[in-house]
Amino acid sequence: MNLAPDSLALLLLCSQLGMEDDSLKPLTLREWNPLVRRMQANNLHPSDLLEISATDLQTRLDLTAEDAKRISTLLSRTGRLQRVVEHYATLGIFPLTRADTDYPERYRARLKDSAPAVLFYAGEKALLGQPGIAVVGSRHLDDAGQECAKFVGNACGLSGQVLYSGGAKGVDILSMDSALEARGTAVGVLADSLERAVRGHKDALQRGDLCLVTPYSPNTGFSVGAAMGRNRLIYCLADYAIVVASDAEIGGTWAGATEALKHSWIPVFVLEHDQMPEGNKLLLQKGALPFPHPFKEPPVNLPGWLKEKASTFPSRPEQPNLF
Repeated sequence: MNLAPDSLALLLLCSQLGMEDDSLKPLTLREWNPLVRRMQANNLHPSDLLEISATDLQTRLDLTAEDAKRISTLLSRTGRLQRVVEHYATLGIFPLTRADTDYPERYRARLKDSAPAVLFYAGEKALLGQPGIAVVGSRHLDDAGQECAKFVGNACGLSGQVLYSGGAKGVDILSMDSALEARGTAVGVLADSLERAVRGHKDALQRGDLCLVTPYSPNTGFSVGAAMGRNRLIYCLADYAIVVASDAEIGGTWAGATEALKHSWIPVFVLEHDQMPEGNKLLLQKGALPFPHPFKEPPVNLPGWLKEKASTFPSRPEQPNLF
């Protein structure tokens, strides 16, 4: 596949694709963002770096000799990277970078410098950032939690909302499957193994009803850190979030929900019922909005109900960032 020059440069600098030397590391966001500002000050685009020697990089961008050499070495693996990109394309997996015009605008606006420099996706990328509801929660659910996850997925399918989830067992899969069964659409923001997930969702991906996306390399294995890091990406694509079940002050669901509340990215609702987990109670105390169980209105009314209840939820101005 043909990559735009700026996209190629970002992949070379900020992804592990085509790496043969374990001692060479791609740039982290903390390293990439200051470099972007230096480039902008010098009227340079990422693709311009492909034509500049290590010595000139050091001079023009005021880098140390070590940093300039590292950047130059990262940029030198074009052939290897393109072969890996072509391999993933045969599996239906493609890169999407902050230099691409179809990169999710909500990530640019809500996360700014924290927006991933590189994403990998399979399926219908046009779903990313379309109106929808994020559903998050524990893998281990009581009956009320299972019913809620299925209800919200079904409501999304019937009302034309995208169902956003993390694609993991429990809440994520229950809600995603319900949305797809209702002939709706879904986005799974994965923390690991996009390559494996593609094999398990071929039909929905081919129909264009599903998009799987990850900020990590497509063959990345599971880690707690990666799972925690992708949580914000689920919230920041959606219009509303519903937390089905959360532990108290520990775990990914708690961390993601409290971060979303802190930054006021979107209105956060929490399932409220007599036997709700302690984490649900604490999130309500932190300002999350109650989501009743059972929900008394028809599923198709869910988006309107959320909009009405969220009218007093605080919001912050959104301003996109470049590259």
